[in-house]
Amino acid sequence: MKNNNYLNIVGIAFRAGQCSTGEETIVKDIQKRRAKLVLIANDVGPQTKKKLTDKCQSYNIPYVIVAEDRDRLSNAIGKSQRVAIAILDDGFAKKLKSLLG
Repeated sequence: MKNNNYLNIVGIAFRAGQCSTGEETIVKDIQKRRAKLVLIANDVGPQTKKKLTDKCQSYNIPYVIVAEDRDRLSNAIGKSQRVAIAILDDGFAKKLKSLLG
């Protein structure tokens, strides 16, 4: 299944140390242009969603509101209550964009 495939890639990227989580960390990575792609859970709060999408747009960083909720997204990296994940590696970001787009 396509969705599980992209979650596997997210898990691999996280274990490889190529992800950041947590709103503030992701915002810093966007500002430093380290984030190559930001994945946002579909059940993220409106303020957090606006903050992350606005930052991504102003720094020209691609982002995707994924079909999964925070539980499925968090589960992919073995953490809990993560509403967004920034991918810090070009290769992983490219692969995820091809699976999600």
